[in-house]
Amino acid sequence: MSQDFAIETQGMTRAFAGVNAVEDLQLAIPRGSIYGFLGPNGCGKSTSIRMLTGLLRPTSGDIRVLGETLPGAEEKLRRRIGYMTQKFSLYENLSVKENLEFVAQIYGFKRSEAKARLAELINLYDLKGQEKQMAGSMSGGQRQRLALAAATLHRPELLFLDEPTSAVDPENRREFWERLFDLCAQGTTILVSTHYMDEAERCHGLAILERGIKRADGSPQALMSAMGARVIEVSGEDLRPLKQRLIAQAPVLSAAQIGSRLRVLVDETIADPISWMAGHVAGRTLEEVRPSLEDVFVTCTGERHVA
Repeated sequence: MSQDFAIETQGMTRAFAGVNAVEDLQLAIPRGSIYGFLGPNGCGKSTSIRMLTGLLRPTSGDIRVLGETLPGAEEKLRRRIGYMTQKFSLYENLSVKENLEFVAQIYGFKRSEAKARLAELINLYDLKGQEKQMAGSMSGGQRQRLALAAATLHRPELLFLDEPTSAVDPENRREFWERLFDLCAQGTTILVSTHYMDEAERCHGLAILERGIKRADGSPQALMSAMGARVIEVSGEDLRPLKQRLIAQAPVLSAAQIGSRLRVLVDETIADPISWMAGHVAGRTLEEVRPSLEDVFVTCTGERHVA
């Protein structure tokens, strides 16, 4: 394994009852980066993370995490990785301080060392004044901060986050991501799964997963530049019937309404999409716009990619 990569996999596959939940997944995740798994529920994100943390054995394939081979190095990696699950996994009938003290004991912290680290985390994650509050009575954003504090208490080199912002509001999501970039700046490698497009665009690199298969891999900007389509927005009235007419045209990969505009993905084989579209929309206002990660997702998933 290259020292430049925190995670490398070759052919990582996991089958349940003969059906592949993850199929032939190849990964090369650089150290000190934030890498994302983007995809809907059931696409293999959580299964992949469970294999990479050693919680689930692959059916086939090779896995290297922080230079160690899995399965077989789970105990060696225990203190080097952190894992924050999608569902709040701390004890709801324990206080903030009690939960963190319990995690510190698991990782073998001495009393004085644990006291100093807990004080640091309580201040860092805005939990001061809530030390005695029961975890079960906290809001979604507060639980999220507590869970992240627990997952990073032992200063892991590699942090796994499985849809960590699914139950919090946009303001808390934004603040959460600022904390992730702080961790990354300190050298922590982060793998985060999400189904939010705006979160995926924050990652240094990402894999788009569908039905256990990696459909695309790269930086968000590179994926948007190479998606194989141009994006044209159409303004005007009666957009619903217009959409139906446009998606019947072979060069139109997708059309979706956004307010009073129709966002149309036209195959890159059309050299002048504005002129081509003008012949189909009868005098409406047309504008070519910047692609989004959602556009990339549409072009690399769906029926056209199903074997």
